[in-house]
Amino acid sequence: MSKIVNEQEQQEAVQALERLISVPSYNQEKAAGAPFGQGVRNALDEMMKICDELGFKTYEDPDGYYGYAEVGQGDKVFGVICHLDTVPAGDLAAWKHDPFKGTVINNAVYGRGSQDDKGPGIAALFAVKALMDRGYQFKQRIRFIYGTDEEILWRGIAQYNKKESPIDSGISPDAEFPLIYAEKGLQQSYLVGPGTDQLKISLKNAFNAVPDKAVYNGPKLAEVKAALDRHGFKYNDDGDSITVLGKSVHAMLAPQGTNAVLRLAIALDDVFDFKPLDFIGKLFKEDATGSNVLGDVEDESGHLTFNISSLEINEKETRMQIDLRIPVTIDRDRLIEKLSKKVAPYDLKYVHFDYLAPLYVPKDTKLVQTLMDVYKEQTGDQDATPQISGGATFARTMHNCVAFGGMLPTTPDYMHQANEQWPLPDMYKAMEIFAQAIKRLVCD
Repeated sequence: MSKIVNEQEQQEAVQALERLISVPSYNQEKAAGAPFGQGVRNALDEMMKICDELGFKTYEDPDGYYGYAEVGQGDKVFGVICHLDTVPAGDLAAWKHDPFKGTVINNAVYGRGSQDDKGPGIAALFAVKALMDRGYQFKQRIRFIYGTDEEILWRGIAQYNKKESPIDSGISPDAEFPLIYAEKGLQQSYLVGPGTDQLKISLKNAFNAVPDKAVYNGPKLAEVKAALDRHGFKYNDDGDSITVLGKSVHAMLAPQGTNAVLRLAIALDDVFDFKPLDFIGKLFKEDATGSNVLGDVEDESGHLTFNISSLEINEKETRMQIDLRIPVTIDRDRLIEKLSKKVAPYDLKYVHFDYLAPLYVPKDTKLVQTLMDVYKEQTGDQDATPQISGGATFARTMHNCVAFGGMLPTTPDYMHQANEQWPLPDMYKAMEIFAQAIKRLVCD
């Protein structure tokens, strides 16, 4: 198999990525034509300029929610679904170099977005540019679709799907090779009940993380400590307060973590007579698969995960924050109906917050088989298999679309971390994989 991407296209891709990283694009206060902040809109503008320079036909939503760039002919559309927003840099002191000055350092492209997802988006774009330079004819239109709100609530891509026609097949280069063919449904909700004047706690955390700390400084402190000791739960005693200790992991891996909020709630339930606490202390306990509440819920995509990340109790109400990763073939409506019935005896009611439908493209489809064949040919990894994830990519927002790259399994993971960077050899390998895959799917 002859190589498609040459050194010039590699260098042009790096230069374009440096340009894009140098436009900070994390969610900020909205402005006119910039629903997620002027920085995100500036990144969308810059991406459209890059695509224009390469000869793509571009369209930018005037309200700033999305943009796309297209090349090729035909009725069918092959989509490449990317996002231009990033998480903030966080603690700048933890960065060795400016996170918003795209720079090649130690043979890697350095800066926020280099891995997630500006880098893979640029790599896929210049892979198509290489096909154009080699004179390949596209039998379908190739459309690069750029979302602007992936790190928050996916409102940009929702506007795209509302206003634009669907793709026929596609990839989202926002994960890890070889590919992800199934992503569990993601349901985020609240369990809400009455308040109490017995105690007041506010343990607020992100939906999608298992909390590793839970602080308590309320009444009956000595009794709560004794309950923690009986259960063998670790905590730090600060005199006037205690900090229950756990192990934080992403919610999709909840059974691998240790939930400090649950451990504190179990101890509190031993001390206080309060029905909403009974739900955790007497039924749910520490079972992050939810089987104590819902039974065994699983299919080929794995077991349900059930994360209770936040617990707030005051005089007015009790509120628990939950994150469910639902196996791809499970009926979500029936599951929620069962959950609602199970929590009712504990004076709790189910309240919907957000839902992302699952991704499932069978492994025997042409799309999956072709992408897997190309990956194996380009890497020599004949043992690679299609993967399942509890996470979420834009692939699930489109028909017949899977997450494909751009990180190799051996690429160090810097996503959402300080000193985010993408090694140039890995970037170049991803470009060639993208080029070969799109050639086979769209040109041959």
